Amino acid sequence: MAPAEDDISIEEKRVYAGSAGRTDAYVATAAGTVRVSLSADKVGAFDMVSRDPARDVAVLACGDAPDLVAAATPGGLSVAAVADDPDFALVDDDPAVAVGAAGGREGVIVAREDGTVERVAFEECGAAVASTTGLGTVADPRAVDASLVAAADGVYRVTDGTLVDVGLDDARDAAGAGMPLAATGSGLYWLGNGWMTARERAADAVASDGDGHAMAVVDGDLLVHSGGSEWDGETWAVAELPVDETAVALGYGPGVSVAVTDAGTLCVDAGDGWRHQVVGVRDVNGVALAVVE
Repeated sequence: MAPAEDDISIEEKRVYAGSAGRTDAYVATAAGTVRVSLSADKVGAFDMVSRDPARDVAVLACGDAPDLVAAATPGGLSVAAVADDPDFALVDDDPAVAVGAAGGREGVIVAREDGTVERVAFEECGAAVASTTGLGTVADPRAVDASLVAAADGVYRVTDGTLVDVGLDDARDAAGAGMPLAATGSGLYWLGNGWMTARERAADAVASDGDGHAMAVVDGDLLVHSGGSEWDGETWAVAELPVDETAVALGYGPGVSVAVTDAGTLCVDAGDGWRHQVVGVRDVNGVALAVVE
């Protein structure tokens, strides 16, 4: 079992950010957005940085400028620059249910309550909106990642400024970095010659780092794909979290995997097993990681 955060000394906490760099995990919850500071698998301070209920969260990498955190909220799309004291502000008032980073100047892709999917671009990757472009509509959108949109009526891909239906049904999550993956009510799928079944049984969450590593929650179990070019069922293995809780939100940062549970525990693995910290929030809806230093 990985050591709990309580096993990390105060001295370690003081120097953790300087030893291996700092990555912030932004956790979307019904109570607001929580930021948790990480350095490799050490968990540092955590605090509520926005009290607006968050249905999803994404981080837009901006190169030389600070990264941008975007939260999908009932009040609209809320964004803030990654900083020690991020200042979230609504950039529109159209209720949002899911958001994903499209990359750089492409901005973010946002799914709205009514099923509308839009691309929102920002001026110089700041909080000012440069343009909003409609991409199409889906039934009951659930998640957005890169160019993929998961919805009740299947998986869609943003292609040439429009949504293209790429199949499946009851899609609950999708991962668009590297090999396209989909978590649906009937199983976990990867996109080969059409959608191929990796695991049967209901899948609720999936994430990938674009370099052959991925995680998924299938029938309550956390499955890990540790790399390589094969994606069938045998390439996935059950991972044992250090707590008897179910992961509901998954994410990747440089060299780290993060799983947040239904009980509000954040678990992080930097290659030497899982550490964990109780963050103290329930109703977790998503997690996204931003490099700080």
